[in-house]
Amino acid sequence: MQEMKEYILALDQSTSGTKAILIDRAGAVACRSDLAHRQIVTPEGWAEHDPMEIWANVPAVSRLVMERCGVEPGQIRAIAIANQRETAVCWRRSTGLPLYNAVTWQCARAEELTWALSTPETEERVRAVTGLRLSPYFSAAKFAWLLKNADGPAGAAAEGDLCFGTVDAWLIYRLTGGAAFKTDVSNASRTQLLDLDSLDWSPEMLGLFGLERRMLPEVCESNSLFGYSDLDGLLPGPVPICGVLGDSQAALLGNGCLSRGGAKLTLGTGTSVMVNAGPARPGVSGGIVCSVGWKLNGRLCYVAEGNINHTGALIVWLRDKLRLIENSRDVGPIAAGLEDNGGVYLVPAFTGLGAPYWRGDVRAAILGLGIGSGREHVIRAAEEAVAYQIADVYGELTASCGPIPLIYADGGAKHDSFLMQFTADMLGCELAPSEVEELSALGAGCAAMLALGWTDEPGLAARRHLPGFRPAMEPARRERCYEGWKRAVKTLL
Repeated sequence: MQEMKEYILALDQSTSGTKAILIDRAGAVACRSDLAHRQIVTPEGWAEHDPMEIWANVPAVSRLVMERCGVEPGQIRAIAIANQRETAVCWRRSTGLPLYNAVTWQCARAEELTWALSTPETEERVRAVTGLRLSPYFSAAKFAWLLKNADGPAGAAAEGDLCFGTVDAWLIYRLTGGAAFKTDVSNASRTQLLDLDSLDWSPEMLGLFGLERRMLPEVCESNSLFGYSDLDGLLPGPVPICGVLGDSQAALLGNGCLSRGGAKLTLGTGTSVMVNAGPARPGVSGGIVCSVGWKLNGRLCYVAEGNINHTGALIVWLRDKLRLIENSRDVGPIAAGLEDNGGVYLVPAFTGLGAPYWRGDVRAAILGLGIGSGREHVIRAAEEAVAYQIADVYGELTASCGPIPLIYADGGAKHDSFLMQFTADMLGCELAPSEVEELSALGAGCAAMLALGWTDEPGLAARRHLPGFRPAMEPARRERCYEGWKRAVKTLL
């Protein structure tokens, strides 16, 4: 009788939906499925998700991927989770029911709150303790806003019944039937509440945002045992949850960037440009932030990172709001059909500008339109805007971390050859797209493989990448293009 193959079920709960992959003992991806969830935009322009819809999609997409691959529930040996990071969820500890919609990382509703806290001394302390810029982008300000403004959280807090967490903590709580209230150190480091030196919640930051330690989950290593789950009855018995990472850190791990200087570019709804900074906390400057990459088997990795709010979301906007395209895949060929942008620049500050500007108060603009400008110029300007924003971040990262001659690229936009080439031109370095589609889920799965003893750390680096895109644009033209972008951004600041 042939022995049944064993798999890790790796989930990637992203901004757009929940994805599931099955990873075998060799680290190969056997199959994938995904389910979208609603993007809730309130009349105020705030961005939210329904936590119960997210939770319902987890067992549903798990069932789908097993059925698609012909894998029996009894072949699942562990669960791994990668997740959208700064999104804030609140729920009652006693019931596990949410008290409000999840406030997504894109949402800047806590902007006034952070302005009220902002002094040079406070901003310096926040950066010194957490490695992050004081910003409504991160979870702490969203938690504080919920406690102050939403019906339910304040009452639950008074009763000692309030849980605040990022999406990983929410899913772990639901998966374990409330038995585990935990988060991993990579997600914790993106809340603006973690002390980057002690790797525990900072009493100073909790006090700053008016929060209590009892509201927050236990901080664990990334390949800890987070609890056991039968996936809401889908599995014949409980299996360990033993690999949890924020999606960007998971993608860095999945790309095999295990050594200091390894870098990746994740192109999703937003974009993360991240560099492995090694086991010692790095000094970063300008608009770049420092977070924990992971802690695996006791080994700590820090990262330097710049985050861009709207990349894939910009293309969706072209499709759904302006109706300039029918399919997102059309943008690359349309952009490539023009010799240049015709002087048109699009600055996609729909909810403000992220790194390196950190200006939540500015809004998007299209500049340089002339009588000869058409649909194609706006589309090309949108494509170029993604590359320009990446170049802004890349410049800051190289200033802090040194030269970066190669960046691995993952996410759906890696298939856009125009974008890949134009980005390589703007950065002046090689881009190597990943051969694997779901790098975040794979990275979380790698953490679980370590926990199960299926692999050792060197084996994680053996990830395949497609032929790279090398810089080909003349330097003078590159400078003209990029200077046009800088002028466009300056008009908004």
